[in-house]
Amino acid sequence: MLRRLDLTAAGSADLRRVLPRARIDVHAATEAIGPLVADIAGRGYAAAREATLRFDGVDVPEPRVPAAALSDALSALDPAVRDALVESIRRARIVHEEQRRQTVEVQVVPGGTVTERWIPVHRVGLYVPGGLTAYPSSVVMNVVPAQVAGVSSIAVFTPPQKEFGGRPHPAILAACALLGVDEVYAVGGAQAVALAAYGATDAGIDPVDVITGPGNVYVVAAKRLVRGVVGIDAEAGPTEIAVLADASADPVHVAADLISQAEHDTLAASVLVTDSAELADAVDAEVERQVALTKHTERVRTALSGEQSATVVVRDLEQGLAVVDAYAAEHLEVITADARQWAERVRNAGCIFVGPHAPVSLGDYCAGSNHVLPTGCTARHASGLSVQSFLKGVHLVEYTAEALADVAPHVLALAEAEDLPAHGAAVAARLRPTDGA
Repeated sequence: MLRRLDLTAAGSADLRRVLPRARIDVHAATEAIGPLVADIAGRGYAAAREATLRFDGVDVPEPRVPAAALSDALSALDPAVRDALVESIRRARIVHEEQRRQTVEVQVVPGGTVTERWIPVHRVGLYVPGGLTAYPSSVVMNVVPAQVAGVSSIAVFTPPQKEFGGRPHPAILAACALLGVDEVYAVGGAQAVALAAYGATDAGIDPVDVITGPGNVYVVAAKRLVRGVVGIDAEAGPTEIAVLADASADPVHVAADLISQAEHDTLAASVLVTDSAELADAVDAEVERQVALTKHTERVRTALSGEQSATVVVRDLEQGLAVVDAYAAEHLEVITADARQWAERVRNAGCIFVGPHAPVSLGDYCAGSNHVLPTGCTARHASGLSVQSFLKGVHLVEYTAEALADVAPHVLALAEAEDLPAHGAAVAARLRPTDGA
């Protein structure tokens, strides 16, 4: 099922080109949804409503979910699921509270200070996907860091569901209620991103400052289009897992983890990187056995047999490390002898799961880490969602007259070098004696 890719003779320069990738064309998707985003920017919710009917097959006259529907969903929630969400929230808060940034005041010279303050953005739009399944855990992962950062206005956008009368999945609504979020809109896809960015006076939706959350290729494309109008977290598209494993890994565990990500989506990527042909063979056998037993068999088979998934055989773990760095997976498991040592050498990954007892599923729900992570090789330069995603660093510059006079020759010299004499004049004006001096 998993194709085999032998890189034992490959050089490092070849890696990015030959590693398995899904052919997800964000550029083409951006061109496709560009007119829709522009239409929503101009016409507001009326345009989004038409798109929702076209794409989701449901008409939603009023996008905001009533408060009563949120509280009803929480009351009807399975007690075991409620307990699990409460624990997920508790653990996420523990981790994210430690991400708070402190004000730092630096005395550059006597009389001259620069203070860096971290200020939360005012309003955020949090996207929670709802395609093949519901993701109440994504509500937790988006909302908790925003709340810890101190964001004062939080709006959740999530797709309407036919089977629930045009409202979002009750588990998502219940998670919002549990977190105290009462502004929830039954809008999904690119139209949700456009509404969050531009607002809609015809539906009472105020524009946001930052949009976060994972989604399909059209959500990613819409976020790319509105970037600059608003801030975005990262381009979090179809999920990925890479497993760096040696002969010490249990093939039952490795196969289970590859399958666990494949059940998200037919475009999900599952990649095993190993220096052990014996492990690769054992994982192949386990994958065949376990896929036959799983619920979403066809979805999993499609994802595992797609061009985005493979077993990559390497010469040794050093080459394996180079491969996973070139791949830059959303989720990376390191299941080797001395796993922590290898994990600490990884440069590119959204989140790293170390050793045999830290599967990605743990991070999806209850590790305390955040599961909104960069995909599609963007982990080379982007980070997972955190408190920092909702904060702005602002410098306060304070200088006394004496400190300014001391540095003035340097400012004047640089202003002259850049042919910006008015810059120098703004400093020189402060050096002249004032009346009565």
